[in-house]
Amino acid sequence: MGTRDAGPVLSRRGSISAASARSLLLTVLGEFVLPAGEPVWTSTFLHVLAGLGVEEKSSRQAITRTAADGWIVSRREGRRVRWELTPPGRRMLTEGAERIYSFGVGGGSWDGRWLVVMASVPESQRRLRHQLHTRLAWAGFGNPTAGMWVSPHPDRESEVKQIMTDLGIGSTAFSFVGPFAAIGSEAELVARAWNLDEVAERYETFLDRFSGMKPLPGDPMLQAQVWLVHEWRRFPLLDPMLPDALLPPGWTGRRARRLFEDKHAAWKEGAERRWRELAEG
Repeated sequence: MGTRDAGPVLSRRGSISAASARSLLLTVLGEFVLPAGEPVWTSTFLHVLAGLGVEEKSSRQAITRTAADGWIVSRREGRRVRWELTPPGRRMLTEGAERIYSFGVGGGSWDGRWLVVMASVPESQRRLRHQLHTRLAWAGFGNPTAGMWVSPHPDRESEVKQIMTDLGIGSTAFSFVGPFAAIGSEAELVARAWNLDEVAERYETFLDRFSGMKPLPGDPMLQAQVWLVHEWRRFPLLDPMLPDALLPPGWTGRRARRLFEDKHAAWKEGAERRWRELAEG
């Protein structure tokens, strides 16, 4: 591969966990299967995931579990099996792609209004608590204190309302929209709601990992593209996309976004060409 090799830098065969294998499969589905709209041989998934450091057993488990969740469905052709996205799987990946590829665009002006949501789930309902935390974090909300969620994006209220309805806690939650008042400081609220230092460190790691990577055509370029998108899709859960007024000077997320766009555009054609070769084979 070029000056940086995606395999040794980003993965090591046998070190990929089952959860990571499934997450990588979802990245492959969203990056290649969704836009192509064609069924895919099991062998194609196994080849791509093997190049990313996933053992065959873990790859097959990831495929099986993704099918059990209703995102993909099998179609047998003789002794071979093809997989295609289900309608729910296509919707899920389409929504995810929209969030991933639009993430980090703009910070812009801000009218100073906050959306505050009061919602809590008893510790005894751990699975529900996890779902609430995950979905509100994905929507960019911070959790400065127990039961309180905040966002400087009031336009996301309808999204939060849908989350509460889906989780069955809409009747016990409350929301408020308005400017910050005279008690306390916005800087302290931001510090309690989000760990921006940790987010900045993750961006720096992303920049270090991909800045010098120049994959050769074929499998190396396809693998590099998968890793690029796979690593970038973590940031909507980490970075709340705060307005510029609430961010530290020289926020590193802007540089990371530019790098993602540049590398994704540079590798897109070669990665898709290799995917088509594998899918047709």
